[in-house]
Formats: sequence, structure tokens, C-alpha cells
Amino acid sequence: MFLQVDPIALRLGGLEIHWYAIIIVTGILLAIYLSTKEGVKVGLKDDDVVDFMLWGLPLSIIGARLYYVLFELPYYLKHPLEIFAIWNGGLAIYGALIAGAITLYVFCRYHFINFWTFLDVAGPSVMLAQAIGRWGNFMNHEAYGPDTTRSFLEKLHLPTFIIDNMYIDGIYRTPTFLYESAWNVLGFFLIIYLRHTEKVFKQGEVFLSYIIWYSFGRFFVEGLRTDSLYVFGVIRVSQALSLLLFFGAIALIIVRRKLYPQLPRYVRTK
Repeated sequence: MFLQVDPIALRLGGLEIHWYAIIIVTGILLAIYLSTKEGVKVGLKDDDVVDFMLWGLPLSIIGARLYYVLFELPYYLKHPLEIFAIWNGGLAIYGALIAGAITLYVFCRYHFINFWTFLDVAGPSVMLAQAIGRWGNFMNHEAYGPDTTRSFLEKLHLPTFIIDNMYIDGIYRTPTFLYESAWNVLGFFLIIYLRHTEKVFKQGEVFLSYIIWYSFGRFFVEGLRTDSLYVFGVIRVSQALSLLLFFGAIALIIVRRKLYPQLPRYVRTK
């Protein structure tokens, strides 16, 4: 007997509340909570993270959707009203990161906050939120990989409810959502451990380590997905961007350490 999940969590009259939305919001709230707690320990004010999120969250959602829509423009030109149907999926994390980073830079300049310190505080929490958010894809039966077999999924020692819900449109699918989620959880705990270890990170390197870890894993997971966004019909956008971010973040760490040998370390003052 298959235990297929319903993407709709609650139906209140004509209102439908999707699991996708609940899970995404849960990840965001946890990220805000963890970032706020860490921010106080490195000199940020209690409300700095929340104040930023009042601007950063809506603009990041817009950026995530705009990124996705731009790479699926022919479809959305034919179905313009579906541009607003974000509860059906279609939020590109790289679009959210780009929009969020731009918004954060402006916010930090306006409030006289060190941009790199804020990124160091937020980076690991964002990765954990991404790990949680992938389960929204699971509930929507999306972001999966190529066809596979039940026996293969069972060999991964997955719970039955995951295996059952990888049976999509009459075929078992590879759970790439789970691969990325697990990779992000592992990265979160590793970077948090290193962040709490003295003399490991200099200012900005917590965030850059998050970028390196995430983009490395995303490159390989994206190669398995069947719903990738393409440019020129042959290049997976997220793979190309992952390579750029991976090597760019490594180069930035090297260059910053060489040009600024006195760069302060990431230090928790409380």
C-alpha cells in the first residue's frame, strides 16, 4: 500500500495551504532565530537580523521567482498568471541568494554594519533553511532525478514513506531533493563546528565556506535532476553558476588573505 502525501496540508473552505509553503516558512523562521542568536555574539544588535528580513525576505522571494521565470520565459509568456503561483514550486535558490546579497549590502551600508560579518552570521543558517526547504519539493513531488527502481531505493535504506513518494507518474525517481538536503545538513554542522573553533576563519570566510560547500554539492545534484533550467538549451544554469561560485569563493579567500594579512578573524565576543 502506497503512502502518497498530499501537497495540500490544510483546506479551509476555498483556501488551500500547501506543505511547500509551511516547510519554506519553517526553514526561514529557524534561520532567523539562529542568525539572531549568533549575531548578538559577534556584536550585532538583537533586531538587526529581523530588520533585514523585513526587506530581504520579500525581495529574495521575488528574486528566486524572477530567476526561475526568466529561464522559463516562453512558458510564462503563454501563462502569465502562473508567474504568481509560487506555491506550486519554481523558486530558484540562486535567485534568492543574489537578490538577498544585494539587499543585504544596501542594508549594511545604511545601518553601518560590517557586510562580511553579517554574511558570516547568516550563511550556515541559510544552508540549514535550504536543507529544510528541499522537503517542500518532496511534498510537491518535484526536484527529482532520473528513473530508478524500488530495489535501488530500498538499498539506500530509506524510510518507506520516502520510497513510496518517489513513485511519480508511474515510475520510481531518484530522490535528488534528499541528496541535497543531506549534503546541506552535513555542511551546516561542519561549518558551525569550525565557526566555534578559534583561529580557523577570518572575517567573511564562514560565508565563503558555505558557498564553497553548497555549490560543490549542488553541481553534482543538479547533474542528476530532470527539471534543470538551461541556457542555450545545453548548459544547466545551476551547474554553470555552481562552478563560478565554487572557484570564485576559493579565489576570494586566497586573494583576501594575501592582500589583507591583518584581516580580523571571526570572533564571538559573548
